[in-house]
Amino acid sequence: MKRVWVTGASGFTGYYLCKALIERGYSVQALVRKTSNTNQLEKLNLELTEGDLSAPLSLMGKLNGIDLVFHIAALYRQEGVAREMFSRVNVEGTRALLEESVTAGVKRFVHCSTVGVQGEITDPPARETAPFNPGDHYQESKMEGEKLALAYAQANKLDVVVVRPVGIYGPGDTRFLKLFKHIYQGKFRMIGKGKVLYHLTFVEDLIRGIILSGEKKQASGQVYTLGGNEYVELNKLVEMIAKILNKPNPGKHIPLWPVQLAALACEAMCRPLGIEPPLYRRRLDFFTKDRAFDISKARQELGYQPRVSLEEGLQKTAEWYLNHGMLD
Repeated sequence: MKRVWVTGASGFTGYYLCKALIERGYSVQALVRKTSNTNQLEKLNLELTEGDLSAPLSLMGKLNGIDLVFHIAALYRQEGVAREMFSRVNVEGTRALLEESVTAGVKRFVHCSTVGVQGEITDPPARETAPFNPGDHYQESKMEGEKLALAYAQANKLDVVVVRPVGIYGPGDTRFLKLFKHIYQGKFRMIGKGKVLYHLTFVEDLIRGIILSGEKKQASGQVYTLGGNEYVELNKLVEMIAKILNKPNPGKHIPLWPVQLAALACEAMCRPLGIEPPLYRRRLDFFTKDRAFDISKARQELGYQPRVSLEEGLQKTAEWYLNHGMLD
């Protein structure tokens, strides 16, 4: 039985990964912070270990006897977080974990990055070889963390595989809750033309790809984009969600430029006062930037094959929101 270590285990993706690993017969050790909500994890047959990526000393000696590390944890993008904190967790925390893995003789290190390291996609769908183009502090820190992990592989210090998930969603996710909720309540308004491309990955498909990255020998030193089978225009995505929720398709569009000006004004007024702006330009990325990716490399080299169609995944997600009373 292989012993695996999972960071970010109390998060959405981390929980699904731990559950799937146990079902595949792995012995799982999950890294959690003191403040983590571990109620779901405690129902699984795994071992909880306290530690914090922002405090490297808390990781020392924790990987003895571990065969495989899945590094999922990260400080996710949000307003009001200093650039230094993103670097501290997503870069220096990753560095500490890589060093501990080398010391402990870990056989493979799967590093979870993000397609965000490629920023705005100018020629969709993007492959793994598309240039880095991070657009904010979070994406910059994830890029540096990814480069650091690959440097350990290139120096033959550690067997490393990098995965870049695309738009993770599914039952239990709250990242896309606002979109579903606004459509359900008739409050959604499309900003701009809605012609940008959007790509999603159902969480259970993603997990299979992550595990394959840990198991396939030929994956060593490689970078893989893990996404769903299809991407659609944002207009189409909104239409699909509205249909699933049995709600009218929101047809109203708001011109982009006035909202951009309002966002710029909010930032200019709020940030000097240390106040989080109610509207900021990065929030508009959803409406303005293409997000479409080529997953053929993962298909060919890992045998990765998404099983859940976009329509089915949206249906399952909507049902979970409805069953938990989250859309009212």
